Amino acid sequence: MCNIYPYVRLAMHDVIDKKWIVSRSIWDYEIIYIADVTMAGCVGNDIYGEQFIRFFTDENFDVSYIKKSALSSTGYSLVTVETCGQNRICMVSGANMDYTAQDVFGLEKLLASNDVIVTQGEMRFEVVRALAGLCVKYGKKFIFNPAPARELPDEVLQAVYVLTPNETELGIIVGRKLTSRDDFVSAAKQLVARGVKNVVVTLGASGSLLVNDKETLYVSAYKVNAVDTVGAGDSFTGSLAAFVDAGERLFEAVRKSAAVGALAVQKEGAIPSMPYLKDVEKFLADNRQN
Repeated sequence: MCNIYPYVRLAMHDVIDKKWIVSRSIWDYEIIYIADVTMAGCVGNDIYGEQFIRFFTDENFDVSYIKKSALSSTGYSLVTVETCGQNRICMVSGANMDYTAQDVFGLEKLLASNDVIVTQGEMRFEVVRALAGLCVKYGKKFIFNPAPARELPDEVLQAVYVLTPNETELGIIVGRKLTSRDDFVSAAKQLVARGVKNVVVTLGASGSLLVNDKETLYVSAYKVNAVDTVGAGDSFTGSLAAFVDAGERLFEAVRKSAAVGALAVQKEGAIPSMPYLKDVEKFLADNRQN
């Protein structure tokens, strides 16, 4: 059986207007509606690009900053999902790679008027570097989901307020194999020493770790029946940005974002699985023991 879903990570560079800026998928990042959302990015001039634009228009997002590329098709992924809910993804970047640092600089006034900026790695690295530089210039909180992972220069790490790798990505960034929680903590502290303010390592069913220069905290995972883990990390990072912007302490923001991820893995599809705020609040109320 094959299903087709919009998956913003591969096509969009998103901006959460008035409150925070997102560049990645989700985009869906706040289908849980904590902020007004303006989308900026690049899709192809094809039916999939139109589908993205129509979807976000229907969700009352401002899509006026979305570019259409005449050179590339809309980015897409082929995703296989195992019966246990785990997934494998083959990505074709497409129009993602037509979004450049110059496009980011064209959003400078918009970026300067916001508080939290979020991005990921499925675009030209010059885009990440440009966003990092603007965050430093204007004193913004930069949240970076480093997927797909690569070694990162200090100038980017030093701009990051929260880095959100999973355990595999963390190992790639620090250049060594990690096999235990002690390894994850050590690697996270290594990145903090290089300038990252906070590292949140997502560990799937094992929960997550929050590491900074003052504390190392573990957040346990919610026990759910995972159907499809595609977009789980995206939902976690996007909601984390929203909760941080809302003034939550980082540990509490991580705990609530874990609830968002737990809800997301219980449904199929990256975007259709994203919960609304009312669903998150109900889930938290029903799972107060976490």
